[in-house]
Amino acid sequence: MVCEKHTTPGGYTHVFTRNDYEWDVGLHYVGDMDRKGSLLRIVFEHITDKNLKWADMGEVYDRVIIQNREYEYLKGLQNWKTRMKEYFPTEKDARSIDKYVEALFEVNRSAKSYYMKKAMPNFMLFFAAPFMGNAYARIAKRTTKEVLDSISDNDELKAVLSAQFGDYGMPPSKSSFAIHAAVALHYMNGGFYPIGGSEEIFNTIAPSILKNGGNILIGAGVKEILIEDGVAKGVVMSDGKIIKSDIVVSGAGVHITYKNLIPEASKKLIPHLNDALELPASYGHLSLYIGLKHTAEELNLPKANYWIYPNGTDHDKAIEEYLADYTKEFPVVYISFPASKNPKFLEKYPGRSTIEIITVVKYDWFKKWEDTRWKKRGDEYDAFKELFAQRLLEHLFTYEPQLRGKIDLYELSTPITTKHFCNYLNGEIYGLDHHPERFAKEYLKPQTPIKNLFLTGQDIVTVGIGGALMSGVLTASAITKKDITAEIIKIAKQDATNNEQITV
Repeated sequence: MVCEKHTTPGGYTHVFTRNDYEWDVGLHYVGDMDRKGSLLRIVFEHITDKNLKWADMGEVYDRVIIQNREYEYLKGLQNWKTRMKEYFPTEKDARSIDKYVEALFEVNRSAKSYYMKKAMPNFMLFFAAPFMGNAYARIAKRTTKEVLDSISDNDELKAVLSAQFGDYGMPPSKSSFAIHAAVALHYMNGGFYPIGGSEEIFNTIAPSILKNGGNILIGAGVKEILIEDGVAKGVVMSDGKIIKSDIVVSGAGVHITYKNLIPEASKKLIPHLNDALELPASYGHLSLYIGLKHTAEELNLPKANYWIYPNGTDHDKAIEEYLADYTKEFPVVYISFPASKNPKFLEKYPGRSTIEIITVVKYDWFKKWEDTRWKKRGDEYDAFKELFAQRLLEHLFTYEPQLRGKIDLYELSTPITTKHFCNYLNGEIYGLDHHPERFAKEYLKPQTPIKNLFLTGQDIVTVGIGGALMSGVLTASAITKKDITAEIIKIAKQDATNNEQITV
């Protein structure tokens, strides 16, 4: 049984509507959906009974703009490498690009045993620890900046190679190269968008839950996990009702689970409690939702995302200066065009289109309003939001000038909006930060010191829907003490026809 506090299930994959418009709140594109042997695709097909379909974003899926210089991310590793070498044609830079790709695959090769180790019971770790995940752990200790600096001394090239850092929320000097490599390879074969919108992820997973005897509750907030004699026995709901269960899995995130859901008397059972609560969370974000009374085709809206860096090549410096003073230029502006990506958008919203713009923000800038009511936070709050909204709109008009004067409505969400709907402590979207130290925390795994209590979600694996999905596989493996990944692959191979052999 799934207990969902919100009235709309699906977490960051849910959508919301305003005046005949619809927007995604968290999912903007997914990678690795074109290959039959993609593990992510195989798992999605398994849990959705192949009912979730994906639209290809085309040859160009990301456009990186650094002080008005544009770089296209092309679909396909060889295409991507060729285009990058066209942008940076010297022999020295070409060698750097090859070394960069080799470094990505080095991380990829060492990742499997590291994550398999997370699903193992404690008694097996004693034997496995000296042998599993060591290579990945060594790589994860290095920052993205350290690796890129060791590969190239071309600042422009390094800025382009690290331009997707918004997908994991940390600039190069702060992020582990392990998360950078995971994200870079994830999108190397292009970007994809769920046909029908991101709500189709829940809509296609829910029937599998129900037909296998599960249930889904909405508006069902959990007050705390019921723990008796060191064993999880169920949950206490917000209305005081107790629901008993042999197994409890928390997907609320490490901070929320340990701080708010574990009863005080049971917190002493978690030796790493304080260390876990001190792990830094990711940045907050602003998201500007835009509606237009024209179709994407009429407005010539692209499918590719924009990654705009107005300040130049030093991503770290740009973020540092902006977080110290919000009147400074945005360090990064991400623009997504869901109406262009979704082939079925016009079936639901004829004559309309939507755009989403995202940037980083500090929760502290909005903290004074955290105890006010949603939609009733006052004129000062609305005026403060409007400052950011207008600045973001100007970035949109710079690169899509035909949109000036065409916007029907817009609405800006802040970290306290995110906190209200998604329950993270400070409105962070990516959970725990992906700094090198995170990857050394062996307790970030499904099994907890409390018997029959397990964790899942992006804090257990890595950021995003891919990380959350695969954490579910790891958690299921830890609970059942079976290799669920192998079982899913076996089923996929059995289901495949002679014309679509699967090699994972």
